[in-house]
Amino acid sequence: MVERLLLVAACALIDPDGRVLIAQRPPDRTMGGLWEFPGGKVEAGETPEATLIRELREELGITVQAACLAPFTFASHAYPDFHLLMPLYVCRRWEGQAAPLEHTALKWVRPRDMGAYPMPAADLPLVPMLRDLL
Repeated sequence: MVERLLLVAACALIDPDGRVLIAQRPPDRTMGGLWEFPGGKVEAGETPEATLIRELREELGITVQAACLAPFTFASHAYPDFHLLMPLYVCRRWEGQAAPLEHTALKWVRPRDMGAYPMPAADLPLVPMLRDLL
Protein backbone atom coordinates (compact mmCIF):
# COMPACT_ATOMS: atom_id res chain seq x y z
CA MET A 1 0.00 0.00 0.00
CA VAL A 2 1.35 3.42 -0.96
CA GLU A 3 1.00 5.93 1.84
CA ARG A 4 -0.05 9.49 1.22
CA LEU A 5 3.07 11.69 1.32
CA LEU A 6 2.73 14.92 3.26
CA LEU A 7 5.40 17.60 2.84
CA VAL A 8 5.65 19.95 5.81
CA ALA A 9 8.35 22.60 6.31
CA ALA A 10 9.46 23.40 9.87
CA CYS A 11 11.77 25.97 11.38
CA ALA A 12 14.00 26.03 14.44
CA LEU A 13 14.08 29.69 15.41
CA ILE A 14 17.21 30.20 17.50
CA ASP A 15 17.60 33.20 19.80
CA PRO A 16 20.94 34.84 20.74
CA ASP A 17 21.09 32.67 23.90
CA GLY A 18 20.98 29.44 21.87
CA ARG A 19 17.39 28.62 22.77
CA VAL A 20 14.93 27.18 20.24
CA LEU A 21 11.28 28.20 19.94
CA ILE A 22 8.76 25.40 20.28
CA ALA A 23 5.01 25.81 19.96
CA GLN A 24 2.22 23.85 21.63
CA ARG A 25 -0.49 22.49 19.34
CA PRO A 26 -4.04 23.48 20.30
CA PRO A 27 -5.93 20.70 22.13
CA ASP A 28 -8.63 20.46 19.42
CA ARG A 29 -6.13 19.67 16.61
CA THR A 30 -4.47 16.41 15.63
CA MET A 31 -1.68 15.70 18.14
CA GLY A 32 -3.16 18.42 20.36
CA GLY A 33 -1.07 19.45 23.34
CA LEU A 34 2.21 18.28 21.81
CA TRP A 35 5.10 20.70 21.28
CA GLU A 36 6.47 21.21 17.76
CA PHE A 37 8.71 23.33 15.62
CA PRO A 38 6.65 26.04 13.89
CA GLY A 39 5.85 25.58 10.22
CA GLY A 40 3.23 23.98 8.07
CA LYS A 41 2.10 22.13 5.00
CA VAL A 42 3.80 23.03 1.72
CA GLU A 43 1.03 24.05 -0.68
CA ALA A 44 1.01 23.24 -4.40
CA GLY A 45 3.43 25.49 -6.29
CA GLU A 46 5.11 26.66 -3.08
CA THR A 47 8.73 26.17 -2.01
CA PRO A 48 9.50 25.12 1.58
CA GLU A 49 11.07 28.54 2.14
CA ALA A 50 7.92 30.33 0.92
CA THR A 51 5.87 28.06 3.18
CA LEU A 52 7.93 29.05 6.21
CA ILE A 53 7.76 32.77 5.39
CA ARG A 54 3.95 32.45 5.16
CA GLU A 55 3.48 30.13 8.14
CA LEU A 56 5.78 32.04 10.51
CA ARG A 57 3.86 35.22 9.69
CA GLU A 58 0.47 33.49 10.21
CA GLU A 59 1.41 31.42 13.28
CA LEU A 60 3.83 33.73 15.11
CA GLY A 61 3.39 37.21 13.60
CA ILE A 62 7.06 37.47 12.60
CA THR A 63 8.69 38.34 9.29
CA VAL A 64 11.44 36.09 7.95
CA GLN A 65 13.50 36.59 4.80
CA ALA A 66 14.33 33.56 2.63
CA ALA A 67 18.07 34.36 2.91
CA CYS A 68 17.81 33.85 6.71
CA LEU A 69 16.41 30.31 6.37
CA ALA A 70 19.23 27.76 6.37
CA PRO A 71 18.36 24.14 5.48
CA PHE A 72 19.52 21.99 8.41
CA THR A 73 18.13 18.43 8.29
CA PHE A 74 14.88 16.59 7.67
CA ALA A 75 12.54 14.06 9.22
CA SER A 76 10.93 11.13 7.39
CA HIS A 77 8.30 9.43 9.51
CA ALA A 78 5.46 6.99 8.82
CA TYR A 79 2.29 7.89 10.69
CA PRO A 80 -0.72 5.51 10.43
CA ASP A 81 -2.51 7.62 7.77
CA PHE A 82 0.36 9.30 5.91
CA HIS A 83 4.12 9.53 5.52
CA LEU A 84 5.59 12.83 6.67
CA LEU A 85 8.61 14.38 4.97
CA MET A 86 9.67 17.46 6.92
CA PRO A 87 12.69 19.61 6.06
CA LEU A 88 13.86 21.54 9.12
CA TYR A 89 15.40 24.94 8.60
CA VAL A 90 17.37 27.01 11.10
CA CYS A 91 16.70 30.73 11.42
CA ARG A 92 18.56 33.19 13.66
CA ARG A 93 17.21 36.47 12.24
CA TRP A 94 13.63 37.69 11.96
CA GLU A 95 11.59 40.84 12.48
CA GLY A 96 9.00 41.16 15.23
CA GLN A 97 8.33 39.29 18.45
CA ALA A 98 6.92 35.77 18.23
CA ALA A 99 3.39 35.44 19.63
CA PRO A 100 1.15 32.33 19.78
CA LEU A 101 -1.38 33.36 17.12
CA GLU A 102 -2.38 29.76 16.27
CA HIS A 103 -0.82 27.80 19.14
CA THR A 104 -1.76 27.39 22.79
CA ALA A 105 1.68 28.50 23.99
CA LEU A 106 5.27 29.20 22.92
CA LYS A 107 8.47 28.42 24.83
CA TRP A 108 12.14 29.22 24.25
CA VAL A 109 13.95 26.03 25.26
CA ARG A 110 17.55 24.83 25.20
CA PRO A 111 17.80 21.68 23.03
CA ARG A 112 19.14 19.71 26.00
CA ASP A 113 15.89 20.49 27.88
CA MET A 114 13.46 19.61 25.06
CA GLY A 115 12.96 16.11 26.45
CA ALA A 116 10.66 17.65 29.07
CA TYR A 117 8.17 18.62 26.34
CA PRO A 118 6.15 15.88 24.59
CA MET A 119 6.63 16.19 20.82
CA PRO A 120 5.26 14.42 17.72
CA ALA A 121 7.23 11.31 16.80
CA ALA A 122 8.61 12.94 13.63
CA ASP A 123 10.12 15.84 15.62
CA LEU A 124 11.95 13.72 18.22
CA PRO A 125 14.97 12.66 16.06
CA LEU A 126 15.61 16.34 15.22
CA VAL A 127 16.25 17.32 18.84
CA PRO A 128 19.67 15.60 19.21
CA MET A 129 20.80 17.20 15.95
CA LEU A 130 19.91 20.64 17.31
CA ARG A 131 21.67 19.79 20.57
CA ASP A 132 24.82 18.97 18.61
CA LEU A 133 24.51 22.20 16.58
CA LEU A 134 24.09 24.43 19.62
